[in-house]
Formats: sequence, C-alpha cells, structure tokens
Amino acid sequence: MTDTRTQRTQTLAAAAKAKSQAKTEATEKAIRTLVKRGEPITFQAVQREAGVSHAFLYNHPDLRGRIEHLRAQALPIPAPAPAADEQNTLVLALTSQITRLKRQHREEVQALRDALEQAHGENLDLRRELARRGGDVPPQTQTIGSC
Repeated sequence: MTDTRTQRTQTLAAAAKAKSQAKTEATEKAIRTLVKRGEPITFQAVQREAGVSHAFLYNHPDLRGRIEHLRAQALPIPAPAPAADEQNTLVLALTSQITRLKRQHREEVQALRDALEQAHGENLDLRRELARRGGDVPPQTQTIGSC
C-alpha cells in the first residue's frame, strides 16, 4: 500500500512540475511575442498572452524580474524642453509617472486579489477534504462562507 501511495505521489509531483514548466514556456513565448509586436511588457499583458495567472508570474522570481526589467526599459524618456516650457514638462512628466504608478498599483492589487481568491479556494478544498475524511473541522472554519 505504501508503494502505491509513493507512486501516486511521484506521479502527481511529476505532473505538477510538467504543468509549471509548460506555463513557464508559455510565458517566455508570450514575452517574445509582445516584444516582437512592440507592445508594452506588463504583468497584465503577459498574463493575458500566456494564459497564466498573475499569481504565477509574481511567484516566479525569474519571470517577475524579467517582466519588471522589460517594463522599466519601455518607459519613455522625455526630450529636453526649452526653459520656458520647463514647468509644463515637469507637470507632464509627473502626471505620466502618476498614471504609470496607478496602473502598476492596480495590476499588483489585482494580482493580490487573484492570489487571495486562489488561497480561499484551496482553503475551502482542504476543509472539504478534511471533512470528507472524517477529520474534525474547527468550529470557526465551519462558519466561514466561501468567496
């Protein structure tokens, strides 16, 4: 019986690894595609192109670093303005920066919401599995509603 359990565990681990590798390859391909098209590299754009979650991108340091690096490279560098327009240029640059930071904030908040939703789902699945196996579910978890 232990051999069967070990074999199942190894099979599941191999499947999870293959799934993660496939997602990583899809993400790499999506980044290359976006670069070729000249589109901005953002977490949302990569997530949409690759068909992966924000949480997947944020939880993989190599992919996250690459996206952040490419996103930073794509920021427009304002041309030097004449002295008379210096104040207007500063306002425009700061407005642009605020817009970019707001967009980045929205993307990060959405990624956190997605991760929280996934965690709530996993928590619910685990509580159901525990109840199915006849384990005691603590009273406080029995009253928590699903998301």
